[in-house]
Amino acid sequence: MTTGGADLGGGPTARRIVLGSQLRRLREQAAISRADAGYQIRASESKISRMELGRVGFKERDVSDLLTMYGVSDPKERAVYLDMVKESNQAGWWQRYSDLTPKWFDAYLGLEEAADRIQTYELQFVPGLLQTEDYARAVASHGMPDKSNDDVERRVAMRMRRQKVLARPNAPRLWVVVDESVIRRPIGGCRVHREQIDKLLELTSLPHITLQYVPYEQSGYAAEGAFTLLRFAAPELPNIAYVEHLTGAVYVEKPEDIEVYSRALDRLAVDAETPDRTRQWLTKVRAEV
Repeated sequence: MTTGGADLGGGPTARRIVLGSQLRRLREQAAISRADAGYQIRASESKISRMELGRVGFKERDVSDLLTMYGVSDPKERAVYLDMVKESNQAGWWQRYSDLTPKWFDAYLGLEEAADRIQTYELQFVPGLLQTEDYARAVASHGMPDKSNDDVERRVAMRMRRQKVLARPNAPRLWVVVDESVIRRPIGGCRVHREQIDKLLELTSLPHITLQYVPYEQSGYAAEGAFTLLRFAAPELPNIAYVEHLTGAVYVEKPEDIEVYSRALDRLAVDAETPDRTRQWLTKVRAEV
């Protein structure tokens, strides 16, 4: 049995996906249909499907009944799965901000924590993981930081908390490609703009953070919108592309679709300036601000 749970630093979201994957494997090995499994726990076939995809929470009783149905009788093996149920139901740190964030963003926060590699393309803002506090405040306040309120400050605090993922011992590799306009755009005014460029120069000196910019003349060819591709070390976790829009987000998991996003990132890497030239350019822009 390979659960991968002990190796996941991403908390409940990742563990829920891994547990669902393991339950699907056990069901298929036992040659049991989703409909029969659902009947066993007084649930529908679609509920079993959502459980196996890690999209719903788990009840210890339901998992125990499924393990029995799937022929898992060894107490130690059962204990591993039941421990994962408890871990998957723990509240992530972001739950304290649940009144500020939409439900569709909760899953992303958990996956971001679990990712081994984060690749993102941005056209408008510096990605949240790289923002300064004042830049984040300007964005959260819709350009009116002087009128900041408690909700805005909590949004800023949540963004700063997200950035801790880059400072932990097993930090993911972060590769960011931004359009030239992202760096040129003076979000928050000149002072905030300069401080944001300073932070980008500081962070990109770290070995696990890479930044490239796409010059105007190459902009718009590789991808028509911003997106993030999350890759995971645990084999049970599929690569996921995340695309956000005004009223929600799309989580792309099909391998053929992930390949499209991967090819777009490959094209962006070619169209963009190299990391070294990007740092040189950032220094030049910083002097002009």
